[in-house]
Amino acid sequence: MANPRLIICVVLANGAILGPTKIAVLEAIEATGSIHAAARSLGFSYRYVWRSVQSVNGMLCSPAVVTEVGGYKRGGAKLTGTGKQVVAIYHAIESLAHTASFHELQALVTMSRKHQRSTGAVERAEKL
Repeated sequence: MANPRLIICVVLANGAILGPTKIAVLEAIEATGSIHAAARSLGFSYRYVWRSVQSVNGMLCSPAVVTEVGGYKRGGAKLTGTGKQVVAIYHAIESLAHTASFHELQALVTMSRKHQRSTGAVERAEKL
């Protein structure tokens, strides 16, 4: 049985939303060094990833991602210290939320239809 997932979206005071997709974009850029490569690795379009980068950069006081113009070294993109800090803070929030809600999430698992069906199937099999 799969564990329930808790998806965290942070709505900042300026109305900007930071969620798992934007964090995945930042992590992919960090791993690949390129917006194109990050888009490919995530299965997203370049345009979508570029707009996510613009959105994240626009919500912060300093940019999370900086880009270099192409040319001989073909350009690239990398996370700034701010970008790395945003990813770390998001994952810390995520971890704290998972820890704080563990028992409640487990209670939901026992109430879910999938859990009831699988438990019922085991009980029926035991009767045979």
